[in-house]
Amino acid sequence: MNDNKYSGAGEAELGFLKEIVRMLPAGLTVQDAQGELLLVNDVAAAQLGMDGSRPSRDLAPRQEACRQALSSGRAVVAEEALHDGAARQVLLTTHRPVRFDGRELLISASSDITEQKNFEDQLFRSAYFDELTGLPSRRVIEHRATSLLAQGRAGERFALAFLDVDNFKHINDYYGHAVGDALLVELSKRLGRGLRDSDMLSRISGDEFLLLLSPIQSQEEVAEFMQSTLERLTAPFFIDNSEVFASTSVGISLYPDHGRSFETLRQNADIAMYRIKNDGKGSAAFFDSSMEREALARMKIEQSLRQAILEKRFCCAFQSKVDIRTQDVKGIEALVRLRDDEGVIQAPGSFINLATELGLIDELTHLVLAEIVKSIDLINETFGAEATISINVAAKQAGNPEFMRSFAQALDDTGFPQRFMIEVTEDAFVAKNHFQAEILPMFRKLGVAISIDDFGTGYSSLSALADITADEIKIDRSFITDIHKRPRNQGILRAIESLSEALGMTVIAEGIESYEELAYLQAATKIRYAQGYYFSRPIFLEELKLATPISSEARASVTNRSTQQNRQGYSRANGYRR
Repeated sequence: MNDNKYSGAGEAELGFLKEIVRMLPAGLTVQDAQGELLLVNDVAAAQLGMDGSRPSRDLAPRQEACRQALSSGRAVVAEEALHDGAARQVLLTTHRPVRFDGRELLISASSDITEQKNFEDQLFRSAYFDELTGLPSRRVIEHRATSLLAQGRAGERFALAFLDVDNFKHINDYYGHAVGDALLVELSKRLGRGLRDSDMLSRISGDEFLLLLSPIQSQEEVAEFMQSTLERLTAPFFIDNSEVFASTSVGISLYPDHGRSFETLRQNADIAMYRIKNDGKGSAAFFDSSMEREALARMKIEQSLRQAILEKRFCCAFQSKVDIRTQDVKGIEALVRLRDDEGVIQAPGSFINLATELGLIDELTHLVLAEIVKSIDLINETFGAEATISINVAAKQAGNPEFMRSFAQALDDTGFPQRFMIEVTEDAFVAKNHFQAEILPMFRKLGVAISIDDFGTGYSSLSALADITADEIKIDRSFITDIHKRPRNQGILRAIESLSEALGMTVIAEGIESYEELAYLQAATKIRYAQGYYFSRPIFLEELKLATPISSEARASVTNRSTQQNRQGYSRANGYRR
């Protein structure tokens, strides 16, 4: 009777233990030396597809691990990837052999680490692959190239191509960043067509890609491949109901001809790519030694430009906007100039684009404003206290809310913001950025006027112009030059004049350089205002200090002296506007 009592207690304890094992959060199985499962808890049954909730898993890798543990008599820890269609479950399993009641058994305990593995995979991909395009990162292609260099197989060559999307900033601004991102994805697919398993395409930053072609037989082979690749890019991309055209500039370096390290090859490919950018874009070029000399010269200019900004060696010239009926000065435009190391004045064509590219244009624009504020009394004495003061702002700046807010604050801090007019190209208005919705109202609130500069050379449409609320349109000088003998330009000019009148904008004709051009505007148009060398070349502050006129007659004399100098052959290269 006591035996039955103890036997009942043992069965109860055994049942209790079985229930605990069944409810464990980890999968647990026990099997004998022949592989027969003696115990499977609920979690293990679900993991292995033995409970009917999902198809049975392929257990061959697990069975092999079990055999290893039993034959060696030592525990085996293994990761098990179990697939159910596209879904994947990863288990971390410990197989531990034990001897129990004279029998060889194997206890296997499994934890689900799927979430952890997915996170690790995500970290790996973010470190080694581009999130947007899925292409390998720069780190991966550099490792691949370095491995090829380390192997150093005799006679084996490879090519490294640096690819940069042309005008990608404009595409981003005009269509929006979502379209820009989609373009990069589609572009990467086209660039990847025709690559061998031994080749590699990588996105290394924004709109820049690196392509490794290995092995290669000749430069001609690479040139032919790149030409076919560029031809694929000429077809339009259809994205978000937009037809987007994009081209790519490519620079190529060859190993060992153009370098024996990854960094040297990359730099030389980059140098060749910049040669293409300067020569017209949309094609490919191989590196040569002359390009290296050009790159060094460019670097010298960059350093000089940075030093000039640091030393504030920039100055302003002022060119009048004149009423062509009365010769009165309506306003002036502040034009930035650079004094080089020898004190020679440099026109903006030599540094403005570079300053924009290097991210120095914002500081340069603030320097121009500071120069104006410092000289405002002299400006008033020369041109009149009612004359507006125009400052150029690049389209890239106009689309940057952070800069424009700081610039608006700087204008407000002058105490006379209503005197200023901001000149931006039409690209700034039609681009899908913050300018129209956020930035324009901010300047309107201050009383700052807005001018569309170089009108007719941008990408605006009539529908886009209907939404523009600028105060002034400046017709680009390409339409004004020899206007008296160019009937087609005359028709365009009449259309722009009608458009500006309908939109309530003042028209300024830029680049008047001859009496014939002026006479045509006076006789055949309603245009009241113009700017150009016929009236006045840009005047520097030093000249204002020497003149210091105080009356309208004196102001006119400054303009007249400038006009006479221009007619006597003054070099326009010294003062050509930005």
